Amino acid sequence: MSESKAESSRPDAKRRSKFLVVVDDTDEVRVAVRYATRRARNVRCGVVMLRVIEPVDFQQWAGVAEMMRSEAHEAAEDLLQKLAEQVNQESGLMPELVIREGVAKDELLKLVDEDPDIRMLVLAAAPGKGGEGPGPLVSALAGQMAGDLKFPITVIPGALTDEQIDRLT
Repeated sequence: MSESKAESSRPDAKRRSKFLVVVDDTDEVRVAVRYATRRARNVRCGVVMLRVIEPVDFQQWAGVAEMMRSEAHEAAEDLLQKLAEQVNQESGLMPELVIREGVAKDELLKLVDEDPDIRMLVLAAAPGKGGEGPGPLVSALAGQMAGDLKFPITVIPGALTDEQIDRLT
């Protein structure tokens, strides 16, 4: 039996690999989404876009907290839908959209544990802004936690132009 037939008989061989992008409110998220989309199209993978909403703590004002939570979910859905339309127009792919509530790093780790088809995380680093660093999620995942993940992390410079991204993919 040839190696390709042996590999195709494995249960996980038919699953479609996915690139995960964490969507936040930064300008550089556009770069991560474009890079992941172009790479996914070229290697015939899927794209998952994760938006994490930080929890609201207004226990004494339950009505206000629920309204804020609802508004945050609505804004997250609007942003993800807008980005999904862009992904679809540029690549023909329809990404999976995931909204979670919690701490971004924790929710990301939960999602990758739940979805074994995620094979790469794509993040964009904030352009140098007076020593602020690449952003907290990039710092945490590409630094202290990188060895704990079971797939590669691709960190894209956040200031890349569309043309530069296209040449990379």
